[in-house]
Amino acid sequence: MGRRHRARHRTGRHYATMTSVTGTHRAVGKRRGIAAWPIVCVVLVAFLVAGWFGWHWADGVLESRAAAQAADCKQGDLPLRVTVDPALEEPVMAAASRWNEERTVVREHCVRVVVHTASPDDVYAVLTDDADPTTIGGSPAAWLPDSTEWVEKLARDRPELVGSSGLSLASGPDGDYPFLVIAGDDATGAQQHAAQSFQKYLLQPEQQAQFRKAGLTPAHASNG
Repeated sequence: MGRRHRARHRTGRHYATMTSVTGTHRAVGKRRGIAAWPIVCVVLVAFLVAGWFGWHWADGVLESRAAAQAADCKQGDLPLRVTVDPALEEPVMAAASRWNEERTVVREHCVRVVVHTASPDDVYAVLTDDADPTTIGGSPAAWLPDSTEWVEKLARDRPELVGSSGLSLASGPDGDYPFLVIAGDDATGAQQHAAQSFQKYLLQPEQQAQFRKAGLTPAHASNG
């Protein structure tokens, strides 16, 4: 009888101890669950505040860049009319679009390239005063005909209009496609300088790749 009593006594103590430990564990778990919510809220608020400052910082950087670019254009916008042979429309238009997106500055002017297409005969008629400039979209500051022969012909008939040597940008089955800067009384120094800068831009690899895409041989490939 004594042994059975002691066994029941021990079992009761073990059960009481287990109950006590389990109750303590639940109590601690509840306290931890309650304390986690404020921490989550604090972290969330910190992320929101950091995001707000980050957004305003990025917005401020963009505004600063825009302001810096606007400050460089002290002389305002300068449209640069470039007339090209129809075969060059796609590559030159693509290059002009990138040039304008970059808001390229030349001599304190924000140069905006405007591309028109026209046959060499029509452009030559305008340059020699045999046709109205409106027929080709206005007098060009630069001309890209389908052959260097047009540059040579203009140099013979109106040498004062030839502002450059007519460097070839690409070649095709019919010959080379030169870039001619138009000089003369109607061409300002800023326009001629901008035209020369755009010519160099067209010789860059990214722009030359567009000539290849149009089925033409880029100048770099033809030169070496």
